Amino acid sequence: MRSPSSSDGPRPAHTSLEGAGDRESLTSFLDRQRATLALKCRGLTGDQLRRRAVPTSDLTLLGLVRHAASVERSWFGFALGAEDFRDLWPGEADGFRVEGADADQAFGVWREECDHSRAVASSFASLDDTVECGSVTISLRYVLTHMIEEYARHNGHADLLREAIDGTVGE
Repeated sequence: MRSPSSSDGPRPAHTSLEGAGDRESLTSFLDRQRATLALKCRGLTGDQLRRRAVPTSDLTLLGLVRHAASVERSWFGFALGAEDFRDLWPGEADGFRVEGADADQAFGVWREECDHSRAVASSFASLDDTVECGSVTISLRYVLTHMIEEYARHNGHADLLREAIDGTVGE
């Protein structure tokens, strides 16, 4: 299984952003959140990643990874990139249903979507460049900020799930 490993590298440090501009700060913070999700999954088996570790919740670490891939595609590919939207996990509740899901495939798709998101973001000259998505005008700045919030919320879930699976806590 190709779950996150030490070869995925460390998370970007906050201190390296001192004096950085808005664009570098936002993209770095988003990459740090992406790396945090990978870190929370590192070293677990496919079964552990699919485990519903909190009795009152259907959330799983693998479901969070699959959801993150869907959200990357939705905001960067569809909303900012004006690409045709193709659901990554048709009929699977935005990726959260993971019974029988392949962890290697999910992590591969997520990494591809993150790479594509970075390419879309880099194609914008400014954070304040906008696109029309349906009847809404959105900027790259808005999408980057929203994605940081999206990952931060779900990384909080990942903290609890990982602790319930094997007791691992911390950043």
